[in-house]
Amino acid sequence: MDGKEEVIQAWYMDDSKEDQRLPHHRESKEFIPLDKLSELGILSWRLNADDWENDENLKKIRQARDYSYMDICDVCPEKLPNYEAKIKNFFEEHLHTDEEIRYCLEGSGYFDVRDQNDQWIRIAVKKGGMIVLPAGMYHRFTLDTDNYIKAMRLFVGEPVWTPYNRPHDHLPARKEYVERIINRGGNQAVEAR
Repeated sequence: MDGKEEVIQAWYMDDSKEDQRLPHHRESKEFIPLDKLSELGILSWRLNADDWENDENLKKIRQARDYSYMDICDVCPEKLPNYEAKIKNFFEEHLHTDEEIRYCLEGSGYFDVRDQNDQWIRIAVKKGGMIVLPAGMYHRFTLDTDNYIKAMRLFVGEPVWTPYNRPHDHLPARKEYVERIINRGGNQAVEAR
């Protein structure tokens, strides 16, 4: 699955309050290798979004990680009811008690996560990119200036989309994430369940 960097890129963000849909590179761009993301517990793949229904790699990932639930959502002003309110909610820093799995079938968007030092990292995901954010990781999402992503959402069992806005450090999922990734310096995410 070569070419992952063509569909998933990451960099440290600036502190600008400008339009959240802009890239927000620092003055001197600081790109982050994808293996740094894996140290934070983030898994990623490049898959064939043009033939996702028949993609053996997607089937293997779903089977290996028990992703039994799947749906597809379009995030754009024309197709998402209450678009402005939802985009605002997606951009609030939050965590989930389960993994957040997103596979970009069309379009693009940004997932922002924090590193071990609480610095923002922006992850740009384009068509064919799939990422898994671990349970307990603070993050947020926004579209880029193209204002469109068609994403597959995967879940183990029945989906629970409850966001817990920061701070929710008392939740077991957060405590486990901090203990496993932040306090130990990472390298735990490469093990598939």
